Amino acid sequence: MTPPPVRYDAIVIGSGQAGTPLARALAGAGRRTALIESTHVGGTCVNEGCTPTKTMVASARVAYLARRGADYGVRTGDVSVDMVKVRERKRAIVDKFRGGSERSLAKLERLELVRGEARFTGPHDLDVADGSGGSRSVSSDLVFLNVGARPSKPPLPGLDAVPHLDSTSIMELEAAPEHLLVLGGGYIGIEFGQMFRRFGSRVSIVQRGMHLLAREDADVAEAVEGILREDGIEVLLNTEARGVERGADGAIRLRVRESGIERTLSGSHLLVAAGRAPNTDRLNLKAAGIAHDHRGFIRVNDRLETNVPGVYCLGDAKDGPAFTHISYDDFRVVQTNVLGGGGASIANRIVPYCVFMDPELGRVGLTEAEARRQGHPVRVFTTPMRGAARALEMGETRGLMKAVVDERSQQILGCAILGVTGGEVMTVVQAAIMGRLPYTALRDAAIAHPTMAESLNNLFDQ
Repeated sequence: MTPPPVRYDAIVIGSGQAGTPLARALAGAGRRTALIESTHVGGTCVNEGCTPTKTMVASARVAYLARRGADYGVRTGDVSVDMVKVRERKRAIVDKFRGGSERSLAKLERLELVRGEARFTGPHDLDVADGSGGSRSVSSDLVFLNVGARPSKPPLPGLDAVPHLDSTSIMELEAAPEHLLVLGGGYIGIEFGQMFRRFGSRVSIVQRGMHLLAREDADVAEAVEGILREDGIEVLLNTEARGVERGADGAIRLRVRESGIERTLSGSHLLVAAGRAPNTDRLNLKAAGIAHDHRGFIRVNDRLETNVPGVYCLGDAKDGPAFTHISYDDFRVVQTNVLGGGGASIANRIVPYCVFMDPELGRVGLTEAEARRQGHPVRVFTTPMRGAARALEMGETRGLMKAVVDERSQQILGCAILGVTGGEVMTVVQAAIMGRLPYTALRDAAIAHPTMAESLNNLFDQ
């Protein structure tokens, strides 16, 4: 006879940036909790996303600065990159983060870390396959999904027959590609494109849209494009990939249509950076009756509840912004409501994010285009980074600052900070938005000199 499912007070599927702290909180509140993880504790951020990529971005920046040594009066000689050492450093930091999280989970009473792949067999019942042919059944009235997403594969003719990289596999290369073709001009394509250019590769970025970073205003996207071109990266806009094949010489040949003209790009490696797909196809959502859209993203309300009572979805598996800090904020919302009896909501949540190119782009709030579409009476403030004293002193004058203000209320609607420490400066503006301060509060603030944040005085004094 099949044994009955093991009952828990709560089941959390996925140990990402929402699932892990939620499991800790549930167990700490006295609830017997199962945290089910199919691969690595820590989710995408720790294992394939933020931690490893930003570790490698740091290595690439050191190579960039070393080559610029003469600009600062420093003689460095020839600069070369040891990709194996870069990879070792990346792996060591990932292992440290992951190991620390695993050890902390092991110390918690009432929390069981269950290794395996979970699939629904009913609205609150799951089967967990351990990967070696065994399985166990579990059940709970409370189920929290934090299963994340993975790189998606576009329907490009010939792609299945050609070796290609994604945002995970590219970080395991032992040598920099001779010529890296990047399919996609979003933040993943831009970060890896610039990174490997600094590691010594030729790089071509193919973007289907009219400009890079489709969420951004055209002037900000053009400034990003200018920086990449200055770094020696080929940027192809309004260019559609039509097919790919591998030549007899081993080269990858990517057929594209650029402004209506067909041409073929030849490279040594192809990075596919054309979006991400939710890992919900592995959950057997149909058995639970959980609603989702045609792409597999789970539908939730403002409290992160699915259509099935007692089942919640947090992080990248639901539609919306897919960032680590948003996943963690999802945890806070659910913790407040489930354990604290509160009424937290994701409605009208301010969503900041950074593109970790160099210099980095920090973004929060509305773009100019979004503000105008919403009918705000808009006032736009812009200033180039070459006007910031600290940027000049650091020799980092590329980029710009842009803020959008509502003329009636004088409140800041959003900003884009493209420059050295752009994310940190953006956060200052975010705090002003959260506090509903008028832009004049930043214009007139006595901000420490010389800092990059001080340039906000000048941005708003126009």
